[in-house]
Amino acid sequence: MADSIFKGLWVSFFVSCIVCVGGAPPGFAYEVKDVTNGGSLSGVVTLLGPPPDPKAYNLITFPDPEYCGRISTGNGWRLLQDFLVNDQRQVKNVVVFFEEVKAGKPFSISIPRVEARDCRFQPFTTIVRSGHGIEVINMDPVMHDIQAYETSQQQGTRVLFNSPLPFNHRHNRGDMHADHDHKPSTSLVRQFDLSKGRKTFVMQCGFHAYMESWAIAVENPYYAFTDATGTFEIDHIPPGTYRVQAWHPSVKAVIAKTVVIEPGQNLSLTFELPAPTERHTAHKIRTPPRYTSAVLGRPIDIQPLLELQRP
Repeated sequence: MADSIFKGLWVSFFVSCIVCVGGAPPGFAYEVKDVTNGGSLSGVVTLLGPPPDPKAYNLITFPDPEYCGRISTGNGWRLLQDFLVNDQRQVKNVVVFFEEVKAGKPFSISIPRVEARDCRFQPFTTIVRSGHGIEVINMDPVMHDIQAYETSQQQGTRVLFNSPLPFNHRHNRGDMHADHDHKPSTSLVRQFDLSKGRKTFVMQCGFHAYMESWAIAVENPYYAFTDATGTFEIDHIPPGTYRVQAWHPSVKAVIAKTVVIEPGQNLSLTFELPAPTERHTAHKIRTPPRYTSAVLGRPIDIQPLLELQRP
């Protein structure tokens, strides 16, 4: 209990320190000011071409196959569905953001929160700010391992931090298939600075490789996430000419457009993301699988009690 209280106070102290320095690292150019007669940008993001097959992982090759298998295909595979696309090929979880707004509406100081829930990071995409940090909460009665990286196509990958995420003691581990109300455990908060030229942040669980969460670093509050219909909206934009980007972690191309925001204007814009055409992943369902439960030396029961995934 004392340890939990101490960690909770540390989280509060961390956030308070951000407030003390004005919510931004030294040298940050963004300035908060009143926006009069600002404009707005709304639109939709679609996928050009069919979405690629999801990544597939044989659950028995990772820890906790019974619990994590509550979300699975029914024959022992766990899918990582990075593209969530509806029948109109409208894409969820795309971050649409302005790159060059120097002043405007308040920039929230809150750090993003990612939950490890049912052996899946939620949300799959978010935003980060260099010099701030991220909060991770384990909602599962199993242990996770947080491996965080910054990456770019030009400069490669660099480790930011690696921290264990102890299992949630507020759950009963006696029945791994039981319904859980997912009470939050102690927060893991890590601050980090991104290298110059690197804007992409990714977390993966070192125990469960199918757990991923991605983020793009933003420098102003003019961003939005697409919903299940691929739509987004950004408001209170100071009039001017800007570059706007639609970002999805599995699309390598930079999808950006230049927009002119007129005073009081409601501008509409459509982004089209190219579906990957090259080999998307080496993680695919194998029939029969290379490894079966025999390698564990014990019978296991993997049942998709929470979600039946379909390839």
